[in-house]
Amino acid sequence: MSRSCYIDHLVFRAVTVDIIAPKAPNVPVSQGPDPTESHIVIKVLFVCTGNICRSPTADGIFKTMVGKAGMDDAIKVDSCGLSGYHAGEQADPRSREMAASRGYDLSLIRSRKITSSDYSEFDYILAMDDGHLADMQNQCPAQYRDKLELFLDYHPNRKGQSVPDPYYGGANGFKSVFDMIEETSGALLIHIREKHGI
Repeated sequence: MSRSCYIDHLVFRAVTVDIIAPKAPNVPVSQGPDPTESHIVIKVLFVCTGNICRSPTADGIFKTMVGKAGMDDAIKVDSCGLSGYHAGEQADPRSREMAASRGYDLSLIRSRKITSSDYSEFDYILAMDDGHLADMQNQCPAQYRDKLELFLDYHPNRKGQSVPDPYYGGANGFKSVFDMIEETSGALLIHIREKHGI
C-alpha cells in the first residue's frame, strides 16, 4: 500500500470508527455517541524543543484530521516547546511550506513555552523525542506523569523512536518528518476515538 493510500485508510478509519453494523433487518445503524451530548473533551498537547518545527506540524496535521472526523468539539489540540526562545513566532517557513503542499495550514500556530498548568490540563502530553520526554518527566508533578508519552509510540512501526529534528537539515529532512507525523497522527486519532468512545 502506498503512503498516501495508507494515510487515507487511517483517516477513513478515524471518521468511521463509531459505526456499528445493524443487529437485525430494518434496525437503524447506530452512529455511536454524539460528542456534543456526551460532553467528553479530550485535550492533546504536542511538545518539542522550540515549538517551531515538529510540534506545530503535529498540531496542524492532527487538528485537521480531528476536523475532518467532525470531532472539533470533542478533541482539543495544542502544541508548545520546552524552550521559550521562539515564543510568539510562527512555525519554521520550511514546515509551513511542507504542510501547505500537503493541504495543511500552520499559519495560525504561534510558538509558546510549556507551562506548569499544561500538565494538569491536557490528557495526552506527547513528546516528539526521548529528550523531551525525559525533561518533562523531571518537570512534571508525579500525579500527572502517566500522561507523558512518546508521540511515535502511536506509530504502528516506530514505538520507542524519536521524531528527528529537521531544523538544521535540508528539505528532505522536513519531508520525512512530515510523513512520520502524518502517519502517526492518523493512528493516534483512531486510538483516542476507540479508547474514549467518541
